[in-house]
Amino acid sequence: MNKAELVEAVQKALGKDATKRAAEDAVSAVLDSIAKGVKKDKKVQIIGFGTFEVKKRAARMGRNPKTGEAMKIAASKSVGFKASSTLKNSL
Repeated sequence: MNKAELVEAVQKALGKDATKRAAEDAVSAVLDSIAKGVKKDKKVQIIGFGTFEVKKRAARMGRNPKTGEAMKIAASKSVGFKASSTLKNSL
């Protein structure tokens, strides 16, 4: 499912009175709020769905696949998602 399909599903869930624009605004608001929450608090927990959390990756040595030469990969941050047991059980 991509964002357009998600907007369509939200529109259907809201009922026939909801416009596509309103559904798109709702989806965008949720995604923006999650992004801001992760940036500010480092963690966003949605009970029954899962947790979005900042993950830190340490600096490490790697190899350039083209030349095979060793190179240093800098430390970085990423966002990870851990599904709740409720979500896992629904699968």
